[in-house]
Amino acid sequence: MSIPFNRAVSAGREIEYIREAVNRGHLAGDGPFTERCQDWLTDFIGVPAALLTHSCTAALEMAAILVGIGAGDEVLMPSFTFVSTANAVVLRGGTPVFVDIRQDTLNIDDELIEAAITPRTKAIFPIHYAGVPAEMDRVIELAKGHNLMVVEDAAQALGSKYRGRNAGALAHMAAFSFHETKNIISGEGGALAINDKALIERAEIIREKGTNRKKFFRGQVDKYTWVDLGSSFLPSELVAAFLFAQLEQIDTIQKDRIAIWNMYDAALNPFHSRGVRTPAIPSHCRHNAHMYYVIMPSLELRQELIGRLKADGITAPFHYVPLHSAPAARRFARTSGQMVQTDDLSARLVRLPLYPQMGDAACRVRDRVVSHLDQLL
Repeated sequence: MSIPFNRAVSAGREIEYIREAVNRGHLAGDGPFTERCQDWLTDFIGVPAALLTHSCTAALEMAAILVGIGAGDEVLMPSFTFVSTANAVVLRGGTPVFVDIRQDTLNIDDELIEAAITPRTKAIFPIHYAGVPAEMDRVIELAKGHNLMVVEDAAQALGSKYRGRNAGALAHMAAFSFHETKNIISGEGGALAINDKALIERAEIIREKGTNRKKFFRGQVDKYTWVDLGSSFLPSELVAAFLFAQLEQIDTIQKDRIAIWNMYDAALNPFHSRGVRTPAIPSHCRHNAHMYYVIMPSLELRQELIGRLKADGITAPFHYVPLHSAPAARRFARTSGQMVQTDDLSARLVRLPLYPQMGDAACRVRDRVVSHLDQLL
């Protein structure tokens, strides 16, 4: 039996809701299912507003516009992130400045942020890797001290908490992903959570191609027109219908994922004494079981484990190629200091399959990984 790294699965009423949207005859964005999703996210995350987008990339691009990034501005972020975090800045004419990551959580190293701040620094874009929140108290403290804005890249972190507060409600804004590899999915899809009320009206305009269309539909203006820059950041109602069915089942989905994560962790923690690392969860954070990974003692052993699992029919990939080492980084970005942890940890990391309704497949993955580690170490 082949076991993929990820499998998109239906959690409940997805098809029923898509059929309802079709029968209603409203398939463009901002229909009833979009409103339901936005209301749900606003309440769940605990922010003044949450706007659905067609991707987390779109949410990050909206955030970059709202931050006011322009030519010459710099934005601090980890190099160990997806390219969308950097592209959102580059598209506005700004420069991503890469900061090394912590050895424990693989999040941006908060102790290195202050040294990376220059007179051109405009914002900080921390990511919550594997659904484990970055050290946001320190990030926010530094941002306030230097008059910077903070945008959480919470693509992987819906349902995670930092010191009892929800990921996505910890900064000015946060971008979420509902890509099929995430915990809650809609194929493609995302959301921008807005924690600063002063940003909401302009965010609505940017999301609607730079028009005040939302005001028109609320009866606040008698016609809508082009008032600002923007783009078509809305998802269709079909996407929102699928997403709402997933959101309704978040407790069931999360319970399943956490059970698999805990099973992996119980089996693989004993290998710490043999040089293997497993996810570190700070006591003040609650993760959402987005990802389970192991960090092997060397690149060679990482490659050997991936190859052996592939021979077993199990897909266990590595993760990001650090952005500072990418060809585009030489054109668009720079680093602050050495990327020691980023280079080292990214070269040794392996992600294990983890998705809802895995059933016995999760046990097979666990058993094969344990067997291979016993032989390799």
